[in-house]
Amino acid sequence: MKRDPNSCPTHPGELLRKDVIPATGESKAAVARLLGISRQHLHSVLAERKRVSPEVAVRLAKLFGNEPLFWIRMQGVYDAWHACQDVDVSAVPTLIPSERGVASRRSASSR
Repeated sequence: MKRDPNSCPTHPGELLRKDVIPATGESKAAVARLLGISRQHLHSVLAERKRVSPEVAVRLAKLFGNEPLFWIRMQGVYDAWHACQDVDVSAVPTLIPSERGVASRRSASSR
């Protein structure tokens, strides 16, 4: 099933807050301690005010038995979706590679 490109992807903090941490039965303070990060840092991630850094992704993966790329990709999809909503690229042309190795330019208005 494909995701609706118009709806915002889930922030990793939401998944942690709603599903992952409650399933452990541990308190948020205990999870922060186990991760080796401050409670404030964890709360900022859970509140979606902070992104999951690669360093925190490694810690989350170890604690919850999955891969760092799970958390990094989830954060990346979230960040990319927001960038696409916020960044004006209307003046940026698109370069099209040619067979001779010389790129042709398609104007931004022709897209």
